[in-house]
Amino acid sequence: MDPKVTILIVQSLLILALLYLAYIDWRTFRLPNAITLPLILLGIAFNAFSDLRFTTPSSAFFGAFLGYGFLWVLNTSFRLLKNRDGIGMGDAKLLAALGACLGWSTLPSILLMASVTGVLGGIIWLKLRRHHLREAFPFGPFLAIAGIIELLWPQLIQTWILPKLI
Repeated sequence: MDPKVTILIVQSLLILALLYLAYIDWRTFRLPNAITLPLILLGIAFNAFSDLRFTTPSSAFFGAFLGYGFLWVLNTSFRLLKNRDGIGMGDAKLLAALGACLGWSTLPSILLMASVTGVLGGIIWLKLRRHHLREAFPFGPFLAIAGIIELLWPQLIQTWILPKLI
């Protein structure tokens, strides 16, 4: 099979999985382990054993580790300060899956895009639903969309947006 077709199929399957996860999280505030954990393993395996990888095997492994670890530390710190969780561990597993698929170097731009769009989405969410600030808000859809953007347009922020801002 033509390598371009194979990459297109892999990208399409990853996009479909991310869109499905975004939908589930938006509706249920849950990101199921049955999807996020296999995505982590498949991302590492694809990058380790395929000639058509998105990143190096070590970058995929460290991407999974750093993606989960960063949000775990953030949540643990918040829990120590406020005695409640600030972010779900499903979000950490989703970020780990994105790191495993796309590599550790993509994590800052994924987090930046997800955070900015999440803040805008949160403001709209609060206005439309008249929720209180202490109520839960799904972050997974914003991580998924940021991951799709990074998959389709790698390094978008570094190459297209930052130079225009500086």
